[in-house]
Amino acid sequence: MKTNRRNFLAAALSGSAAAAFPFASSGQFLNAPRHGLPGTLEERYAKLDAILKEPVFKRHLFPDPVMIESVELLLNRKQYTCRVRSKDGHEGISVSNAAQMEVLYPLFVKHIAPFFVGKDARDLEWLIPESTVYHNNYKAQGLAIWVPIATIEFAILDMFGKMAKLPMGLLISDKIYNHSISVYQANGERGISAEETVEHLKQEVAVSKAKAIKFKLGGRMSHVETPVGRSEKLIPLVRKTFGDEMIISADANGSYNVAEAIRIGRLMQEYKYAFFEEPVPFDWYEETKQVADALEIPIAGGEQEPSTHNFRWLVANGGLSIVQQDMFYFGGMVRCMQVARMANAFGKQCIPHISSTGLGYVYMMHFVTAIPNSGPYHEFKEFNDELPYHCATSTLRSDSDGVIKVPTGPGFGVEIDPDFLKQAAVVTA
Repeated sequence: MKTNRRNFLAAALSGSAAAAFPFASSGQFLNAPRHGLPGTLEERYAKLDAILKEPVFKRHLFPDPVMIESVELLLNRKQYTCRVRSKDGHEGISVSNAAQMEVLYPLFVKHIAPFFVGKDARDLEWLIPESTVYHNNYKAQGLAIWVPIATIEFAILDMFGKMAKLPMGLLISDKIYNHSISVYQANGERGISAEETVEHLKQEVAVSKAKAIKFKLGGRMSHVETPVGRSEKLIPLVRKTFGDEMIISADANGSYNVAEAIRIGRLMQEYKYAFFEEPVPFDWYEETKQVADALEIPIAGGEQEPSTHNFRWLVANGGLSIVQQDMFYFGGMVRCMQVARMANAFGKQCIPHISSTGLGYVYMMHFVTAIPNSGPYHEFKEFNDELPYHCATSTLRSDSDGVIKVPTGPGFGVEIDPDFLKQAAVVTA
């Protein structure tokens, strides 16, 4: 997939709320102006509310009840997996965000998994919000509940995919839009010099063959940046080092106030960067819009966002041009699809975030197959070696063009070593 950074996807407004995805991605990062969104704010909210009422999960594929008999959390070598079984013998497996589940497993075992037992799995779209009311789980709003819920949802979708002999993407979409994923090389370092960051990026790109890169700016969530002046030096240096054909973006992780974000954003514009991620703290919604209104570079965000309603505000008010809901932190594919649909209705792209290392990346790939407004590049998370797996339809590695083929097998499309699962202990609180 070759991308010319000078060609951009124009913003557009869909003509019908029922047409969930009226605009296919051109394969470019967008440069849609945030100024003067079509219609009144009330009309935009009405459009988004209609989209949120549209079903996501393809329930009609399963005419008979699929009653959940058990939901188990398994642990082996610090790797958490989930096993869902139905009363008629079907089974689904998912991998979790191990780093988060290490501290969240009591919520999973005590407060979330029991709700799903005895329910008809076909009611997935009802089960997800209802599970937040069970035991007052909504009081732990955020990744505390959404990582466990996502883990269960992924296992349920794996089970349904195996039953229907379909990959996950076709359980939430009518067609496959992307058969492969072009990766961008991300560097997550702070606290080192601009020169060191560039050298590390060069080494990483040599391995991934990525045609796009992203690095960190600022000091994270308004902390002081070290070394002082690193961002101002790094922005032009990365462009000079990698040349005009490299697609370059940067992530501030909420490092700036509005004035500083605008100043840094203008520097990024000067050097023709593709997007500016989280310029101000992620829950500063009005300030995010102020930055977006002042700049032409697309503003991206949503990695930390737990609320569909807040995404609704950001889309309707033009706060974001690129939504980045996290597959685990936001609670799975159904909720992520709702955000992607809202974004697409106003010509905005979706570049979903994936917080989990290892095989969790595969969920993001399946999701990207199901949406036409995905960005042209997605961050690749290296797989760890502690979770043995086999994938018959993809190497799950980027090729010489920086492209990864999405698995096409049923459900997850990746088989976890059965012996590894047999050796796993069932986690109890």
